[in-house]
Amino acid sequence: MAQSAQQRKTGMSTKQLRELADHLFGKKGSLISLWQEISENFYPERADFTVKRYLGEEFASNLMSSYPILARRDMTDQVGTMLRNTNKPWFNMVASDPSREDHEAKAWLQWATGTMRRAMYSRATLFTKATAQGDADFATFGQAVLTVRLNRNADDLIYRCWHLRDIAWMEDEDGSICAVFRRWKPSYRTLMRTFDGRNGSSVHRKVIEAAQKTPNDECECYHFMVAADMFDGEDKGLPYRSIYYDCAHEHEMESVAQRNREYVIPRWLTVSGSQYAHSPATVAALPEARLLQSMTYTLLEAGEKIVNPPMVATEQAIRSDVALYAGGLTYVDMEYDERNGAALRALTQDSHGMPLSQNMQADSRSLIAQCFYLNKLMLPQRGPEMTAYEVGQRVQEYVRNALPLFEPMEAEYNGGICEETFAVGRQAGLFGSPFDWPKKLRGADIDFRFASPLHDAIDSQKGQKFLEMKQMLAEAVALDPSAAVVVDSVTALRDALEGVGVPTKWTRSKEDAEAILQDQAAKAQAADLLARMQQGAVVAKDLATAQSLAAPAA
Repeated sequence: MAQSAQQRKTGMSTKQLRELADHLFGKKGSLISLWQEISENFYPERADFTVKRYLGEEFASNLMSSYPILARRDMTDQVGTMLRNTNKPWFNMVASDPSREDHEAKAWLQWATGTMRRAMYSRATLFTKATAQGDADFATFGQAVLTVRLNRNADDLIYRCWHLRDIAWMEDEDGSICAVFRRWKPSYRTLMRTFDGRNGSSVHRKVIEAAQKTPNDECECYHFMVAADMFDGEDKGLPYRSIYYDCAHEHEMESVAQRNREYVIPRWLTVSGSQYAHSPATVAALPEARLLQSMTYTLLEAGEKIVNPPMVATEQAIRSDVALYAGGLTYVDMEYDERNGAALRALTQDSHGMPLSQNMQADSRSLIAQCFYLNKLMLPQRGPEMTAYEVGQRVQEYVRNALPLFEPMEAEYNGGICEETFAVGRQAGLFGSPFDWPKKLRGADIDFRFASPLHDAIDSQKGQKFLEMKQMLAEAVALDPSAAVVVDSVTALRDALEGVGVPTKWTRSKEDAEAILQDQAAKAQAADLLARMQQGAVVAKDLATAQSLAAPAA
């Protein structure tokens, strides 16, 4: 028997979504405790998963060594530098189907890339702030949660990075994130300002009353962003549903069908059975960081005992407090006979183990640096004694070490941000009307190609290969001139120029280049024909002159 429509129905009501959110946050309890432990050792500024931070509270007061924090900070900086190097455009738009990229399409894609980059780095978007926070979360916890949307006035982009404590999500049967739930505690004044009737939004009547009496008090709310088929309501043909829910008054403030998911959640490394990722750096470094803190505390205590040793005083021989500070004076009973031993002496400390302990501490720091990949993220430097071949081999070794680390980050992190930004910007008219796009790009899928020091090292090899090819060809032509026809130098030059990052507008399209060559060939042919005609005219003139001179003699 066929299932009824009610049986096939999979959408949930707003109340059921709230229950699902509570369930997911409840399951995160042990994970929150782990993140608190990780943050206390590597990211103390973020150590407020299970405790409340107060303004002015000292960070890292529980740590003896700051090296784990420095290692995490260096890793965070490397993530930002590798993924989004601001010294040059770090992403380029490309068509998913390369056959659609003619010269006009490439020029438009480069223009759109510059337009999108300027929009992202506008001061009002807070892009740099959000991604800096996201980089730290990604390096420390293996994931970050950012949002990309238009601001309240819908006249600019706005980027935010949210605390992992306040976010829960779930995956669908394909392993993709299908629902995101965010806890939010705005003030009543903020609720009134945010849900002011646009998009059919409204607040509960008690919120209006509270906003007049205690506008700065907070109200517990949720934001649900779920796939359209998870919601029991009309999706209007759009793939997502955004719902803002007032938990305190069990009131749906806004429910809107959306084209974009808004949330970007890059995940570093996930394991089967969990929708949450982890950082392989902190997983490996956490036990070593604990060991380093304990070791540093022991060394500090031992060093203090050597420099400022504990004292032994003879009972009833000392008549005052022991003054151990510089210039201090301690009184001894004048009747005490020091032949029985000094009235005050230091306990001798054995310092022979200090060098071994310091070596162990240095080894622990080295292991933490390796855990954060700091030994693999330095670009090789060319020395004066190194040949081009040696430099090339070191660059290849660097690529082999760094590519497995950053390639997944680019797809998850940069790819998510750029795709969401492009989608939001396209709807807002950032790239003009789609009908004004080049014909080959209308209806085409747009992808992103990323530039970084890593890709620079890879792409620069094309230029090096071109020069190597030139040298090899010169050697081959010296032996056999016919070897010159083996190489398509024009195609090789185009690939090399593209590899080293030469802008498309600096070069001519294939069609324009072929037209110029044809024009040059036509002009050369015309010049050759004119030269032949001139030569024929000279020959004819000379012949006529010779005949005229020979006629009287006859």
